[in-house]
Amino acid sequence: MSLRIAVAAPFQQKGKESMPESEFVVALSLDRDWFSPDQAERLVDVASGGGLLAREDGDVVAEFDPSEVEIPEEFVPDESILQERSTFERLLDEVVAAGTDKQTAVAEINELQGDLGVTIEAAAVVYARRRGIDASEEAADAREELKAEG
Repeated sequence: MSLRIAVAAPFQQKGKESMPESEFVVALSLDRDWFSPDQAERLVDVASGGGLLAREDGDVVAEFDPSEVEIPEEFVPDESILQERSTFERLLDEVVAAGTDKQTAVAEINELQGDLGVTIEAAAVVYARRRGIDASEEAADAREELKAEG
């Protein structure tokens, strides 16, 4: 969730859901002093890969409502959010954001994996879809990962 908070902060600060990528980077690096400019650009890549941001003609656009994200007063993101998250991690975050307890979700996804005899990513896609979560992007990612391994 800290990635979502870090992404929401510049949008809340500017009061909009779209802005030039350079303005977004400045908001994270200079205004908030959370990241170096290079790290802020990396955050854009990670957030885009995770479906939180879209890039359109030099702008970044929030793929969620930033005004609904609560940013704790003392919040400072950890650099670990700059790492690419796996398909499983992204799906798990979505399932938890939709209201399922994280421990419960992991246990049930693991059980589903065993029952179906599929990868953890495939089981997470099925699990998310059964809970009404659109997992089409993650399903495509899981297919690509399987092709790369095969």
